[in-house]
Amino acid sequence: MVVTSRDVAKLAGVSQPTVSRALRDDPRLSAATKERVRKSAERLGYVPSDVGRALSSGRTRRIGLLLTDLENQFYPHIIAPAHHQLESRGYHLMLHTESADNEVVAERLISHGLDGVILATSTIDSVVPLRLRDRGLPFVYFNRTSLGVHADSAVVDPTQGMEQAAEALVDRGHRRIAGIFGPANTSTALDRELALREALAHHGISIPGHYVHRGPFDTATGYDGTQQLLRLPEPPTAILCGNDVVAFGALNAARVAGVDVPGDVSIIGFDNLPTASWPIIRLTTIAYDLDAMVRRAADLLIQRIEKPDLPFEKASFPSRLVVLDTLGTAS
Repeated sequence: MVVTSRDVAKLAGVSQPTVSRALRDDPRLSAATKERVRKSAERLGYVPSDVGRALSSGRTRRIGLLLTDLENQFYPHIIAPAHHQLESRGYHLMLHTESADNEVVAERLISHGLDGVILATSTIDSVVPLRLRDRGLPFVYFNRTSLGVHADSAVVDPTQGMEQAAEALVDRGHRRIAGIFGPANTSTALDRELALREALAHHGISIPGHYVHRGPFDTATGYDGTQQLLRLPEPPTAILCGNDVVAFGALNAARVAGVDVPGDVSIIGFDNLPTASWPIIRLTTIAYDLDAMVRRAADLLIQRIEKPDLPFEKASFPSRLVVLDTLGTAS
């Protein structure tokens, strides 16, 4: 025999709508009532129906996480904290992976009956935020943002980390400093490059064009960029990479070329992925609280779903330099 919410209501001595509100942790109910309903549901082995809750509330309690940069090793690290935070708030994470960021993606998201979407791989010129806004589907930017469409966001402020990196490099005698940055249509690449240039400018150092390489946030970009930089008549003594994944490619290129790190060239990453601290890598990198940023993005989205008229909020997380084995003195 299937246990229903009517059975729970009868045992708890409340109405059927009260059962639904109690199991949603409705703040309008007393703690005693909610506890009585929960104990009754547990005693009967009652499991609320997602379909029924969606019909009664107009919400599916499903949140999409959109990833279009499928080969980036950064993004698997956000899935677990996003899942746990959403689950703790009574929502379910639905992972959506696409190979492009376009109008078709937006329509697919809208058609899946989601309550909201975490956009983790937006480009500056993406049409997805525009389409979601026009169709009234709440979303939050995570890590990257887009131009022209305002929304809640949880992002990194690279300023402090880049200032610390610049100071650490200058203190160790580096003056020939190169940058391998991400794609120019991402806010993360632009923000990190600007922060580095401004930090170095305070020390009277600029990054010339031949010391700059750009590409996707992947190991191939780091590998190819480092190969080109090391072949210059006067190669850089330090390379700052747009993220740790790029830095891993840079380390591989240096190893293949027989160039010592950090004896001949120092390499710095960004993100402080768990792999960066492995004993075989020990990458100097710029860190921030990634888990907290993911959790904040989830909370901002839920807040937007439940209180749609609130002003947009930008949660900015500070960065800091973590010095490990790939930073040394200039040769």
